[in-house]
Amino acid sequence: MKKALDYILLYVKGLSMGAVDVIPGISGGTVAFVTGIHQELIYSIRAIDREAFSLLVKFRFAEFWQKINGNFLLTVFAGIFTSIFFLAPSMAYLLRYYSIPLWSLLFGLILIAAPLALRKITRLTAGTVLAFLAGIVIMYTLTRLNALQLPAALWMIFVAGVLCSCGMLLPGVSGAFLLVFINRYQAVINAVSKFNGIVLITFLMGGVIGLLGFSRVFSWVLNNHRNTAVAFMAGFMLGSLNKVWPWRQVQQYVTNGSGEQVPVAEKSVLPWDYVTLTGKDPHVFQAILMMALGVFIVVLTERITARLKTNI
Repeated sequence: MKKALDYILLYVKGLSMGAVDVIPGISGGTVAFVTGIHQELIYSIRAIDREAFSLLVKFRFAEFWQKINGNFLLTVFAGIFTSIFFLAPSMAYLLRYYSIPLWSLLFGLILIAAPLALRKITRLTAGTVLAFLAGIVIMYTLTRLNALQLPAALWMIFVAGVLCSCGMLLPGVSGAFLLVFINRYQAVINAVSKFNGIVLITFLMGGVIGLLGFSRVFSWVLNNHRNTAVAFMAGFMLGSLNKVWPWRQVQQYVTNGSGEQVPVAEKSVLPWDYVTLTGKDPHVFQAILMMALGVFIVVLTERITARLKTNI
């Protein structure tokens, strides 16, 4: 049985997932993995099945809630939605005015998350090595692709919701990055800032369908090919480092709901090239400190969770 402290920490983890979900570079799934709730999140969503709906139709609410691990899901998603609707502007501010420290912190988080994932592999085989390398190559390639030019139709918002849900469950795959990739980042951000009901409902419907579908796929893979899946996810995380590299040259902007120009297409450059291309201070020492802080936060979180013996 979870204690009050468990739920407080769980809510904070949900807040962290929501905060990074709005940034095209790091995934909520990575945060879930780093904070130790990834597997329970997948299995809890997977529990929402025909049997669960049967209990709901029969008004057996207590059994339904217990089956889907309702307290866990409610706490996590309360944190996620709180963050998206109330903390997202703060993340956007930091991204605009303190981009190098923020990206450096996220870089450090992901950099330590991959070795932590590899540590969970119980048996090293040729298959796990290939899965690890494939994850790196696939994700790195995705970070270098240009956005697709797709039709501006409502059904594309539904597709965006489905894809975005993948980023919430799969470490290394940023839901916001996928929105940028299919050219729907601006539309979704505008819908959130202006509370566009039709677009938000369509997006959320896609998200729910995606969560239910991907959770079944991921839970099956974890149950039957756990080591290979973990190696692949670790590779995905390392491959995504290109997207959170602190020094970047902006190639394309979009206008958000507040009329501000937001970068959505960038390429990684070296610190000394950053000076030449932008004329700005690369803040190398500050970046290194923030990377170290990111590593420290992950290690500290792991130690605290183990010391408190929390159930999350």
